[in-house]
Amino acid sequence: MIKEKEYKTRRDVLAKKLPSNSLTIIFSAKNKTRSNDTNYPYRQNSNFYYLTGFKEDNSALVIIKSKKKIRTILFVQHKDEVYELWNGKRLGEKEAKKRFLVDDLIVSKDFKKSIKELSKKKKYLYYDFKQKIPKAKNVLKKNIKIHKDISPFIGNMRLVKSKSEIKLIKKAINITKIAHHEAMKFDKRDKNEHELLASIEYNFKKHGAYSDAYTSIVACGDSANTLHYISNNKALVSGELILIDAGCEYEYYASDITRTIPVDAKFSDAQKKLYNMVLETQLKIIKMIKPNVLRTDLQKKAEKLLTKGMIKLGILDGRCKKLIKKQKHKKYYPHGIGHWMGLDVHDEAPYLDANNKEIALKKGMVLTIEPGIYISKDDKSVPKRFRGIGIRIEDDILVTKKAHKNLSSQIAKTIQDIESYS
Repeated sequence: MIKEKEYKTRRDVLAKKLPSNSLTIIFSAKNKTRSNDTNYPYRQNSNFYYLTGFKEDNSALVIIKSKKKIRTILFVQHKDEVYELWNGKRLGEKEAKKRFLVDDLIVSKDFKKSIKELSKKKKYLYYDFKQKIPKAKNVLKKNIKIHKDISPFIGNMRLVKSKSEIKLIKKAINITKIAHHEAMKFDKRDKNEHELLASIEYNFKKHGAYSDAYTSIVACGDSANTLHYISNNKALVSGELILIDAGCEYEYYASDITRTIPVDAKFSDAQKKLYNMVLETQLKIIKMIKPNVLRTDLQKKAEKLLTKGMIKLGILDGRCKKLIKKQKHKKYYPHGIGHWMGLDVHDEAPYLDANNKEIALKKGMVLTIEPGIYISKDDKSVPKRFRGIGIRIEDDILVTKKAHKNLSSQIAKTIQDIESYS
């Protein structure tokens, strides 16, 4: 768990980046209606959670910066017995005062009245442009003329993970490891994708992760060639591969793992050739990771390695350099090599700096590495034995002081290891 002191430090760091005479408001997420009077499961706004560690809705964090002083205020819901009867306990203002290291704590029903006073004579208003300002929008527009997006400031802070954040990511990955290994052991004969998905989600919850980090993909055969396949409702067919892209979220921190496994106990020869090409590419890319390396260099290397592999297997015909220039490889490898990961599976952190230059890798960053190859069953330009196969292998990598650490290295991914679980 992350201590309150760390959340306070984050608020202090953010405040130092802001100009004097500014008012910053960061809102909690809103409940979203699923149907009529029922809601989707609530998930806190990541930026709000990053700065407070508070999971309740109808809340707001306010930071006021003057030339001489920084003041932080947290707005929280008051205790309400009727609400709690139907929806569960609230922390309430009394307990919130004991817990949060803020200067003031105000009940949410007084937000509009308070913000009217707090916004007077302020020059700058910072808030997340993707969020709507509830209740006090007109007051803020009238009192403050310069509005700026706070997201880039927080995003830059979220790029480098603290020790406590890395610990939570490791916990999420460890639970995901169990789920993937159980999926490998799962008896897939005469089963459906959704039955295998149920095993994965069961193991997430069984081991303390009450949510997945994203909508899981369990894609058998040609379904794996739809990159965001989430139907997960087709039969597991003997002789085919299953692409499983599934990771849990633990205390709001994500894992993101993909493994590709056979329906039967063994890979076919054609499947082995494609799989090892992707695996060798991934291992070489991971080996490149260290501080000051650019993600675009990882991308270019992955494209080169996969293109060479496809030429060797007869999937592409021509010279590697020319094929890449014409982007012929994109037909079979259309996506990037990876992304930032943290509080969100695709972490809301920038890839370019304020000067529009690419941000190099730095100690404490966490990113995924996920090369893949996707060959449609209808692609007659490819040898028949490779058609209808989609393979992706994805791990979560921490950049260290001099190199890297594969946080998910304990999840089986060699053909030998995967087959040993079947």
